[in-house]
Amino acid sequence: MKKLKNLLGFVPGNVKLYQMAFRHKSAAKIIKEGVKNSNERLEFLGDAVLGSVVAELLFKLYPYKDEGFLTEMRSKIVSRANLNQLSRKLGLNELIQYDARMISYPNKQGSLLGDAFEALIGAVYLDKGYQFTREFLLSRIIKPHVDIHTLENTETNFKSRLIEWCQQEGKDVQFVQTDNPEGESSKMFSIQVQVNGEVCGLGRDFNKKSAEKLAAERACEFLRIIESI
Repeated sequence: MKKLKNLLGFVPGNVKLYQMAFRHKSAAKIIKEGVKNSNERLEFLGDAVLGSVVAELLFKLYPYKDEGFLTEMRSKIVSRANLNQLSRKLGLNELIQYDARMISYPNKQGSLLGDAFEALIGAVYLDKGYQFTREFLLSRIIKPHVDIHTLENTETNFKSRLIEWCQQEGKDVQFVQTDNPEGESSKMFSIQVQVNGEVCGLGRDFNKKSAEKLAAERACEFLRIIESI
């Protein structure tokens, strides 16, 4: 409770939500029909809430920019690499529960911190509601830790970087659309990045190009083309 209060700046209501937010699937137990009590569902929710808050912020901050610019900026702010860095700044790495054997496989840790960050946002949302979460993100996270104007000039075209790297290394890269997991919206696109036939990244989004970008970013982390955490 003390760690959470110091981290968040408020006293949590439902502590179990936050415990789940920091529980990676490698340390989770099956609770029903193969579903684990990990942070994956909270991550899904937190991703949507974070995207909504960031979209509103950018809409107001850049009143004369088009949809393409706003989409690109949102992608930069919520990119896995940026969320991993935010998580480390906040000290989430000291709270996450995961299988210690993962330490021996750094490529598999690529999105662990960023996933926990999104799960934390999901927990705050369920615990305190949208307006509270919005203010928490803006005042406690984005304002002190995210330099939006620096990100504006930062190149984050992970798909191009991945393709260029594969060309240099003589590897084949493909973006393959796959079926969604059972129960997930059929309107959502699931994209796999396959390098020499090996799945190196997975992205899901309601926009196909955004799903490809996310998959490419995670593949870049997996292949250590970029530093993930």
